[in-house]
Amino acid sequence: MGRMRFLIWPPDRIKSEIAQQAYLVGLDRIPWPCRVSWNQGELVMERNVSDSANLYIPWPVEGVGMLMVGTATLMEREEPYHLPLELARGKLGQVRNQLGEWEALGLVVPEELQRLISEGTRQLAEAALAPPGSEESTTAAERALRLAVEAAERLACCYADQALAVRRRSSPKFSTWLAIDLGPTFLDETTGTQLVQTFSAASVPICWHDVETTEGTYSWDAPDQLIAWSRKNRLPVMVGPLLQMDRRSLPDWIYLCEDDMEAFAAFAEEFVQAAVERYRGQVDLWIAAGRINTPAILSLSEEEKVQLTARMIQCIHSLDPQTPVVICIDQPWGEYLVHRELDFPPLHVADSLLRAQLGLRGLMLEMNLGYQPGGTFSRDLLEISRHLDHWAMLGAPLYISFCAPSNDQPDPLAHYANRRPPPGASPRTQQLWISRLVPLLLAKPYIQGIVWNHLRDFIPHDYPHGGLFDVRRSPKPALRTLAALRQAFLK
Repeated sequence: MGRMRFLIWPPDRIKSEIAQQAYLVGLDRIPWPCRVSWNQGELVMERNVSDSANLYIPWPVEGVGMLMVGTATLMEREEPYHLPLELARGKLGQVRNQLGEWEALGLVVPEELQRLISEGTRQLAEAALAPPGSEESTTAAERALRLAVEAAERLACCYADQALAVRRRSSPKFSTWLAIDLGPTFLDETTGTQLVQTFSAASVPICWHDVETTEGTYSWDAPDQLIAWSRKNRLPVMVGPLLQMDRRSLPDWIYLCEDDMEAFAAFAEEFVQAAVERYRGQVDLWIAAGRINTPAILSLSEEEKVQLTARMIQCIHSLDPQTPVVICIDQPWGEYLVHRELDFPPLHVADSLLRAQLGLRGLMLEMNLGYQPGGTFSRDLLEISRHLDHWAMLGAPLYISFCAPSNDQPDPLAHYANRRPPPGASPRTQQLWISRLVPLLLAKPYIQGIVWNHLRDFIPHDYPHGGLFDVRRSPKPALRTLAALRQAFLK
């Protein structure tokens, strides 16, 4: 059994529920299932293998808030590690390594960034030379971590600015899609006008639960209208997920097939076939299945969910071989693996379906930023950039589906009300996420589409306060920022 111990001083620096969200990863970046214990400032991580690992944990960073940060690779040992010191060492090491890689590719590094790294390194040295676990060491380590996070953000923004400038030399405006998920209901004229001015593509969800409330009887009114509206406004249309693998998206009557995989698959295939036959020729991208890696639906095993996804891809491809088909992977860091013994991490699910030569033409990664549980932890831009580059090694085009909250209060219209926004979430923080993250995504040529996956807070929706229109039907500042980015960079 592998066991690693970490000391935190003062002991109330984080709460027990935060400590329970810590996890260990190896070189493949896949979290190990762990048993986490927390007692008076000591964090103990236990797993069934003995190997070196990186620890990741939500950590309060001064001036930033709660952020998922990680250590460098650490060996197992009996002596406990001083966690603030190791988090600072890990983040500074990540920044310096990435800086070296990008400098080799021609990145011009501003003096302010070099100063941050130098000062962070000096603070790290003070923390390492002070008595382990002392207040002096902890204070210096916290300063080093804050500087390292600031340097990581500056480095990622510097990369995005220069990479965008290089891309614009060959094409002033990019063909990357900036899409909005139109949601399950009709659009009013005012909202529609604002969306056409902001987005270059539209995503139309088709929820099996809403379309086929009674077996064999379909109601296509909402998707008919939304697809027709998109085409009238000359917006490329992506449709789906046709099979969203979460409990809310499945029709109630399908639970009669709880223990019959073949019957469930037959009904799902019949629904997907009906959707493709109805909208074939009006769609520019099919999303075959979504959240295939995370929730448990019915009694399907992991292998059965992968087989079911493959069957849906084949069904779509056989009926409409010319239109690209993608699948959607939720929580691409795989944090949920910490507390679930699964055989297929998200990257392996995607890789197995790509290798099966089913006609899959890309991957969509769903990142609902800051929500817990069930969302993607808040991370700095550099960590996001590195993880997306890791996914790009599969060689498939990527589409990014994301949202971020604009409020940290309960949301009575959210289907997943237990997936709480981070403290301090506001319209301003939502706008900041967009202004920083979207340029980074546009800087990466392998990303072919960006989807904001939540439109309106005033109708029932998945994640709390993630829409671009608030409960009073007023546009949030984030919408204006997206419009400015579209105007600056996209066709």
